[in-house]
Amino acid sequence: MERIEKKILVEVEAARVFDYLHDPRNLLEIWPSLVEVTNVQLKEGGGADWDWTYKMAGLRFHGRSETVEAVRPRRFVTKNEKGIPSTFTWTLEQRDAGTEVVLKIQYELPLPLLGHVAELFLRHSNEREAETLLENLKERLESAGASPRAPEMAPPSRQPPPTLPHA
Repeated sequence: MERIEKKILVEVEAARVFDYLHDPRNLLEIWPSLVEVTNVQLKEGGGADWDWTYKMAGLRFHGRSETVEAVRPRRFVTKNEKGIPSTFTWTLEQRDAGTEVVLKIQYELPLPLLGHVAELFLRHSNEREAETLLENLKERLESAGASPRAPEMAPPSRQPPPTLPHA
């Protein structure tokens, strides 16, 4: 079983990160090798079940992802049993400057008997893919043109402060 762990600080609140990642259709905007997301079934409280197509080493893999744990806005875990057996654990921790996003991935290389050099290449490629995914998430959520599926943020209140009576 291979393991990847990456983290990044995203300068938005944890609930916004959670809500964006909750809808797997948004992953198409930020995950370079994710080719297709279909049959999305959003779950109440966070997470989703969905079919996906992913391109690795020039090959396409198809699978189904299922959210097995969701604790809004702090954490969710998805599992893939087919295609590329894997577990993705997203941990979101609110910080003063935003949200620390930690992505932990456990996966099996889907191509047995590749040879040592090919396995090293795929490991490095997958590490870089996880970094790019998080960098794209940061850029997407911090930019003014957030996805239409991202949660709408209420504008700040424009009411004047209350006046105090004079003594």
